[in-house]
Amino acid sequence: MGVLNRTPDSFSDGGRFAEEGAALAQIDAMLSEGADMIDIGAESTRPGARPVPDDEQIARIGGSVRDAVRRGAVVSIDTTSPAVAARALDDGAAVVNTISLDSAAELGALCARRGASLVLMHSRGPMSAMAGFSAYPDDAYGDVVADVAREWSAAAERALAAGLPRGELVLDPGLGFAKNARQSLELCARLDELCALGFPVLVGPSRKSFVARAAAAEAAARGERAGAAPASPEPAPPEARLGGTIAAALACAARGAAAVRVHDVGAVRQALDVMRAIERAGPAPLPSSDDRRRAGAPHAQGARGDD
Repeated sequence: MGVLNRTPDSFSDGGRFAEEGAALAQIDAMLSEGADMIDIGAESTRPGARPVPDDEQIARIGGSVRDAVRRGAVVSIDTTSPAVAARALDDGAAVVNTISLDSAAELGALCARRGASLVLMHSRGPMSAMAGFSAYPDDAYGDVVADVAREWSAAAERALAAGLPRGELVLDPGLGFAKNARQSLELCARLDELCALGFPVLVGPSRKSFVARAAAAEAAARGERAGAAPASPEPAPPEARLGGTIAAALACAARGAAAVRVHDVGAVRQALDVMRAIERAGPAPLPSSDDRRRAGAPHAQGARGDD
């Protein structure tokens, strides 16, 4: 799933694709690099971001959904707003991708009426109330995987009760949303437990702060083992997190993720393709990540809080 942010203030690429021409060029680029789906959003989901009115989101999106659909793309609309989602579905989107469990029932009913899939992402509270990793101590969760599974499942039941077919629902654990770096890493490490819930799982590690913090911590530990003076390397900026993004994507795919949501489609696609080739090679190949992956929703198969 390739990310197209039609926003002026997203954490990693805010403003780059606000103009129609730039957005269209990015759609073409991501499709040529192997994106199975394009996720289009017009409201930043970085911590502290202000809510964007529905009409402003619709104006920002412009013709991007129609443009992507005309090019044969499966399109996802990244929004918490039923009105914005409905407009995107009118324009040909096939998936609604929401970062709010609170909207599960309303968006579930909308997707049920329109024959669309729904990606429900785990989070706690609105983005405007979030203040970054310092707001999420280790004891914010008893067991982060069990707590995410329980809270997400309660929202999923509301969507299903609203009429959404079970096969059209996708789980996103919300890496980096209401979670510190350790909690996001643990969700990646234990993703198979979330896959066992029986829904396809989408993950969004792309350029997230937890990737940079993990790399910085490992670099500091490596230096200490080598006898260097203790240091606290600064986490890399978003544009320098591709290597860590690929590592997280591969780890999650190996544990059963059905899709990864990324900004750098070409590099991540190549890494996933090579991983699958390695899994299938040899006289007695191991079961591939494709074999281990749960069957996904018809609309939502394919190659998200800081962005």
